[in-house]
Amino acid sequence: MQIMAGAETFLLQGNNGKAVLLLHGYTGTAAEMRPLGDYLHTLGYTVLCPRLPGHGTTVEDLEQTTADQWLATAAAACDELLAGYSKVYVAGLSMGGLLAMAIAASKPVRRAALLSAPIYVRDRRVPFLPLLRYFIRYLPKRKRNYHEMSKYCQAYTRMPTKPLSSLFALVKRCKKQLLPQITIPCLIAQSTIEHTVQPKSAQYIYDNLGTPPEQKQLLWLERSGHILTLDCERETVFAAVGNFFEADEK
Repeated sequence: MQIMAGAETFLLQGNNGKAVLLLHGYTGTAAEMRPLGDYLHTLGYTVLCPRLPGHGTTVEDLEQTTADQWLATAAAACDELLAGYSKVYVAGLSMGGLLAMAIAASKPVRRAALLSAPIYVRDRRVPFLPLLRYFIRYLPKRKRNYHEMSKYCQAYTRMPTKPLSSLFALVKRCKKQLLPQITIPCLIAQSTIEHTVQPKSAQYIYDNLGTPPEQKQLLWLERSGHILTLDCERETVFAAVGNFFEADEK
């Protein structure tokens, strides 16, 4: 199996005795999380970002995977960090944000950062996905220009429709079941102008977390697209995530 250059799992060894699990989005790769990982590494954190099943190889590979497989890989990576570090944090982008919710609800991580996590999406075809996948195998993705950060954009140019049923089942599980079970401090970051996730997703997450009000934060971005880790306000996002994790003094 040939993995795209830059799409591999990455592990950055830190020196502060703490670790962060990073989780990438659907059709994306670990590369889109690397700039955030590098930033957290400069703060001393050990950073692990696994390549999720079906990603970073071919879109046909992704077509054969499900959300359960992505979550199993995320959980195994989290267990790896928990075995070596007493303080572990998680941050996920888009679909990775959903996986981060599942981790936060089931694993003893300290804090979670949820970036562009989809509870409501803009695509009006979503209700028809159970039927659509039998007629349309792939959907084209909107092309984005990240300028000097484009080397980190190793995503597929097409989106397989078959796994979307399990992805939206995960969305439903997060919305109806997992959010109230999360009681750790959480940071939610969302762009107001992006074209993938409806901004009301962030407010829904904030309102329905089991986390006490004084331990959750909502960060709105005004100029970014969906991939907050690569877009023009990325440094604001990096600082917010770093400061949020650093605020854990227990």
